[in-house]
Amino acid sequence: MKSFTKELWFNTEDRLGFVNITRQIESLLEESKIQEGLCLVNAMHITASVFINDDERGLHKDYASWLEKLAPHNPELYNHNMTGEDNGDAHLKRQVMGREVVVAVTEGKLHFGPWEQIFYGEFDGRRRKRVLVKIIGE
Repeated sequence: MKSFTKELWFNTEDRLGFVNITRQIESLLEESKIQEGLCLVNAMHITASVFINDDERGLHKDYASWLEKLAPHNPELYNHNMTGEDNGDAHLKRQVMGREVVVAVTEGKLHFGPWEQIFYGEFDGRRRKRVLVKIIGE
């Protein structure tokens, strides 16, 4: 079995945003030369996420407004912020959206369902954060 590891780095201009990283992951899969296996894509920061869904602008706006209703960016609401932070909401948003995804690799391609794409979700942006990509297989 082979293993391939790379990191991607992101620094979004906005506090909250979504970045389609599917093409970057496909490029890394091609670089790995793995034909059959699994691809793990993992946000390595506790206020960021990786998830799979449709790349549709309206859906992304819906995510942003829904997440803001669930956990509004209002520092007085969160005990976490008593430590001097102001990102308690970002931790909760990450929990809802998830830490990582695993995608099957078949015949050297990501084995997706219809419309599926991989996204990096940022909930406390304006600083560098990384995503781990680990591909294992033959």
